[in-house]
Amino acid sequence: MDIRRVILIQPYRDGRLLGKARGAPYTLMRLASLIPDEIPVEIWDENLEPIKYDGIGPNDLIGITSMTFTIDRAAIIAREMRRRGATVVIGGTHATLMPEHCAEFADVVSVGEGYRTWVQIINDFANDTLKPLYRDEAWSSLQGVATITDRAMRIVNEHRDYWTPFMEITRGCPRDCDFCTAIRVSGRIMRHRPIDEVIDEIERRGIRRFGVTDDNFGLNFRTAPEYLEELFKRMEKLPLQSWNAQGEQIVANYPDLLKLARKAHLDKIFIGFESINPDNKSSLGGKTKAHAQQIREVVRKIHAAGVGVVGLFVTGFDHDTPESYQAMWEFLRDSELDGVSLTVLTPFPGTPFREQIVDEGRLLDVPWSYYDTAHITYRPKLMTVDEMHKHYSWLVRKVYSPWQIARRGLSSLRRYPITVSHRKAFGSFSTDYGFRKTYVDGYF
Repeated sequence: MDIRRVILIQPYRDGRLLGKARGAPYTLMRLASLIPDEIPVEIWDENLEPIKYDGIGPNDLIGITSMTFTIDRAAIIAREMRRRGATVVIGGTHATLMPEHCAEFADVVSVGEGYRTWVQIINDFANDTLKPLYRDEAWSSLQGVATITDRAMRIVNEHRDYWTPFMEITRGCPRDCDFCTAIRVSGRIMRHRPIDEVIDEIERRGIRRFGVTDDNFGLNFRTAPEYLEELFKRMEKLPLQSWNAQGEQIVANYPDLLKLARKAHLDKIFIGFESINPDNKSSLGGKTKAHAQQIREVVRKIHAAGVGVVGLFVTGFDHDTPESYQAMWEFLRDSELDGVSLTVLTPFPGTPFREQIVDEGRLLDVPWSYYDTAHITYRPKLMTVDEMHKHYSWLVRKVYSPWQIARRGLSSLRRYPITVSHRKAFGSFSTDYGFRKTYVDGYF
């Protein structure tokens, strides 16, 4: 079969914010880079523009990537594309966790990382030998994987249309938090892209600021310090403004590496403290259990290296009660954190937490769109659903009040030299503002 074109689609998530979509479709850019030059390719981001179905036909191959909370929208798009004769491939987190569900509305389901099977899918489509399921769960080397091409960079205008370009440096996480999908989607072995490839991609894309997509970049401070030391020294020479990454508390134990990271333009590290309730430690997959004083010490150590800290917290663990929300507020209202993420514990498919919730008959019958970490999808153990909703609503309104956003933002801004503070003003407030749009304005 002659392939007329390949269309890669990112379903609607949260639309535009002040004229731009929040995050560029990095995965789709990499998949587009694997398509042979002779095959036309397009990337459609529904956060920028509505899907236009006119002209879709039998020789079009449609690739849709989706997380769990966007899968209902992905299904609508897929069915309409198939109705018009196109062949639809579904990949991404939800397809990896629930392939049997995605098979209900797609011609092909791609499980796992997909960068290797995607080429096979294209070839099989051209040869009329497509299979309904492709798996790529070998967790193999990242060397040379889906290098972004000039064509992909022309298709996606990261500078004009998006607030945050993304970048992958490492992949995987050995932690097995019972509510997290990371090891089920990216594997438990930490893998590293060759540093030359990382530097080359940053330079060719011309990005000056970006978010690192790695599930636990900070764990490399302990497991791969030599790799990070070389990476940071190379990145220091680039004309970067800032970049952010996810990590965990152990990064505070490596002040020399943190200082190198700051010289390499690391601006903030997002740390999964998860809970200040020490009774919840059994759910945290080997992470150091968090409590208020320990968090304060970690934040101060990281600040001493000149790096900001955004605290990631999850509410609704089985040991949480209504009083836990008051305790969280008492900690956060005068914390030294530069930003705060407050999410609702969510029983994602494929996780031990979901198995527990199903076994105990506590799973709520709600749409997949509720799996956005801002809605309650199960009955908590020590509260009613209404109680949890009431206290979570109260907490996020407190934490994301204009005063609290201003307090954290101004505190963050004061840590920068006055010569660069004008460039840091937006970033000092934008993280919390984005969280407010998601967890307050977008829900309550």
